[in-house]
Amino acid sequence: MAEGAGRLAVGCYTLAVSAQPFQPSMARAAAALQRGRGAEALEALSQALGSSELRREDELVIRCGMAEAWLLRDDVTQATAVLGRPPDVLRERIPPARLSAMWRLHGRLAALRGDQSRAIALLGRALKQAELALDSRAIGLAHYELGVCYRQVGDPSIVREEVGKAISALNAAGDRRHLAQCHSLLAIVSAQSGRSDEATSALRQAEQLATVARAEDVMALVCGNQANVALMRHRHDQALALADRAVSLHERAGSVHGLAVALASLGQICVRMGDLPRAEQALRRALDVRSPVQFHETKGAVFDTLAQIHLVRGEYDAAEQCLYQASEAYGTYGLQASRWYEWSVRLLTARLALRRGMRTDALRLATEMAATPGVPPADAVQAELLAVEALLGDGRVEEAEQRLGVVAARLEPRSTPGAWGDYLRLRAQVHLHHGRSTDAYHDLAQSASMFDLLGERYKAAQSRLALARLVAQVGARSAAERHLREAVAVFESLGAAPDLDEARAGAFLQPPARTTGEYLAAPGEADDVIVRRLVDAAVMPDLLALETASAFSEAASGDAAIVFLRSGGDDVRVVSVTGCDLDAAARLARSALRGAAYGSGEYFLDPIGHEGDDQRLVLVASPRPIGQATIRRLRMIAAVARQGFALCGSRERAAQPADERALRTLDAIMPGFVCASAAMTRVAEQIRRLQGNDLTVLITGESGTGKELVARAIHLGSPRSGGVFLPYNCTTTTRELADSQLFGHRRGSFTGAVNDQAGLIRSASGGSLFLDEIGDLPPEVQPKLLRFLEQSEIMPIGETRPQRVDVRVITATNADLEQRVAEGKFREDLYYRLTVIRIHVPPLRERREEIPHLCALFLREACERLGKPDVQLSAEALDLFSQHWWPGNVRQLRNEIQRAVALSGAEDLVGADQLSPGFAALLDEEPRPGFHGPAARAGTLPLGLAVEQLEREMIKAALDRSSGNVSESARTLGLTRRGLYLKMRRLGLETRE
Repeated sequence: MAEGAGRLAVGCYTLAVSAQPFQPSMARAAAALQRGRGAEALEALSQALGSSELRREDELVIRCGMAEAWLLRDDVTQATAVLGRPPDVLRERIPPARLSAMWRLHGRLAALRGDQSRAIALLGRALKQAELALDSRAIGLAHYELGVCYRQVGDPSIVREEVGKAISALNAAGDRRHLAQCHSLLAIVSAQSGRSDEATSALRQAEQLATVARAEDVMALVCGNQANVALMRHRHDQALALADRAVSLHERAGSVHGLAVALASLGQICVRMGDLPRAEQALRRALDVRSPVQFHETKGAVFDTLAQIHLVRGEYDAAEQCLYQASEAYGTYGLQASRWYEWSVRLLTARLALRRGMRTDALRLATEMAATPGVPPADAVQAELLAVEALLGDGRVEEAEQRLGVVAARLEPRSTPGAWGDYLRLRAQVHLHHGRSTDAYHDLAQSASMFDLLGERYKAAQSRLALARLVAQVGARSAAERHLREAVAVFESLGAAPDLDEARAGAFLQPPARTTGEYLAAPGEADDVIVRRLVDAAVMPDLLALETASAFSEAASGDAAIVFLRSGGDDVRVVSVTGCDLDAAARLARSALRGAAYGSGEYFLDPIGHEGDDQRLVLVASPRPIGQATIRRLRMIAAVARQGFALCGSRERAAQPADERALRTLDAIMPGFVCASAAMTRVAEQIRRLQGNDLTVLITGESGTGKELVARAIHLGSPRSGGVFLPYNCTTTTRELADSQLFGHRRGSFTGAVNDQAGLIRSASGGSLFLDEIGDLPPEVQPKLLRFLEQSEIMPIGETRPQRVDVRVITATNADLEQRVAEGKFREDLYYRLTVIRIHVPPLRERREEIPHLCALFLREACERLGKPDVQLSAEALDLFSQHWWPGNVRQLRNEIQRAVALSGAEDLVGADQLSPGFAALLDEEPRPGFHGPAARAGTLPLGLAVEQLEREMIKAALDRSSGNVSESARTLGLTRRGLYLKMRRLGLETRE
């Protein structure tokens, strides 16, 4: 251990001090910081800071820790005070790792004050110092903070790039706390870009990491983001539960600003669900929170939501004031504030103008917003729908119809179901203008169903009020009164005064000369509209179930219509129902299944497909006997519904593999995988693209580069991940045994075959077989492998009939397969069959920027395995590692670090003299003439690289002499024409023929 130095690491926080007495306090502080408990960390660090034995370097360490702790408590002022002046005004020499921490904290403080430009500049200095220190964790934190800043600036592509670099570095450092924060930030960017599946996957990873790290404040943050994504996906009950949990977690963690954000999200969710009193309570409580950390942004969001509440209630002046306060809050936050919030304010401003009857202003504002570059697609659709509503209010139906057509082309009901409900309501008005009352009725009914499904009570009530007005016009007074009662109940609960006044006026309920009390629509005219309504509803299975029940109830004028699932016997689960509650629906379903009578009426029961192993049925309970004409209509509706559910099922099955693959991120399938270089990023991208297919893959690269790790990642990311991954090295057996080991044999088929042998290929059935060093496969076995790859059949020794086997083959080699093909040692047809997909893993010397991250990863693994906590590598050792040529690649690096840890004591600092003799010799060597860069420090070029360079130069010279004639060049070099072509492709040379 270095004299007079103490280093204590807990989780991801490493606090270095010079004296042993401070270590208990530093241990408590590190643990508290890891869990997000700023008050506990401050108490421990304050004790250490008050010591008279404190050195200046120790003081800087403690002050950085205290700044982190104050920031956990959202106190920017105290964090600024304890951190002190920027490092560039300090006179003493400060190590790069400590400089990185100080610059990062100063950058974070600048970002929290809204000065993103200064923050990015300071964080750039932090990153530079972290790279000089070869500190993976410091590099990762700098990239993460840069990602946070760029998110405020509004450049999602740069955010993704910065977060990707942060994840690689933090993964190597084992910093699960900040890894969770990285995945959470990635989820926000994905959600705001409309990629909700990616966001959900990233948040699931963040939740797992935060749980392992026991980081309560990060878990609260993740939970709040999960609530927002659930809200975007219109899963309101799930969003409400998550928002409640986020509030509780923030209260327990003592995160003031986090609590304000969670309350703002809770308020927005309650507005969507129509619980305005609870929404207002949560939002007022959020305004009472006093936190200087980005509070302008949160305050703007709160006033934005309060404006929505006032709009519903018809309090237009109050809504205008809230929108002004929201804009002012975002403006105070500066031009660096994310434009994500701007769109909501602009939409609400246009909606307010529309509600006030200022349709020209509303049309202008909505049109301008829809045409603004960079507007999110969902907000652009909402702006177009507002413009259509303004045009319809002005009687400009033709223009409205034209713009509705534009919206229809851009609308995706499954991803924006709320916009679909608004679209249907507006399309109904166009139908009415053209006298298509039946079409209008079904559009309004489906609009109400969609909003019911989403839990958006206010919009559902608006559609029902329009329904009441429509059916009253054709004399269906009883139906009109039913829709009106439902709308009035919702408006009363929400305090929606303008809508309530319109509904209570009820002038439209005055019937025409002849009334029947029922909706008037001839069955023949309505059938085609019902079909279109069910086809439209097939975008979502839940909506289709609700619409099926409604269509059955209307067609049979039944007391109740139910769609339910039957598992067996009387075991039923109601999916949707009209006319009664869920308990009554379950009783009716069981009664119909038993064949019981329905009073003086009857049941109509028809199967409409399956959901998994359960049978799906539709039931209508009619108060009177059902005639044959009605039965034919019901069967027609059931047939359409059956096809609709089949369409929903096929769509979900097609989407399922993509959803599963989205969950298999690179971190999950390649634990410890580091891709901090452009070369390895390309490898990672190739692996991602292979997820979901079954193609044969050839992995090339030098020994020790990690080819088997890549093969395992391909397997784990494929549909075969549940099967076995079976590796086999083609150099480990003789030619005589290779055939038997791969393809199997029958007992007695040759001397020594005393038992049946399945062979590796059959043993890997349903999974993946990894053939390492495929270039050394005996030539006698190669034809049988080729047949298996082409026909999926094998012929075990002693068998007389081929057997089919379902196995994916992944191969790897560090040999020059093209040369072996040219020499006749490897079959050319097998070569082409194996190289359907080719992945080259670059040697470590071509991705030196990953060496610090790999060192951190292997050092952590070795310390845990050998039970030697907190062994560290000196800067001198890391410098030697970054210069070495690593002929053994990553495997050699891992073994070297394991050796160093094994020979060190706990908390030792590994110096250059403790490394293998070859590394110490590098310190005294001078560069050789003709060599430059790191290779010169190694004393010689690696053999493989030297051979490759020589081949390239000889081929170029031969081509030059022959003016690019490949045949002549091949004869000069002693190769076949095809062999030269293969070698040129490997070396990246192009022919001029």
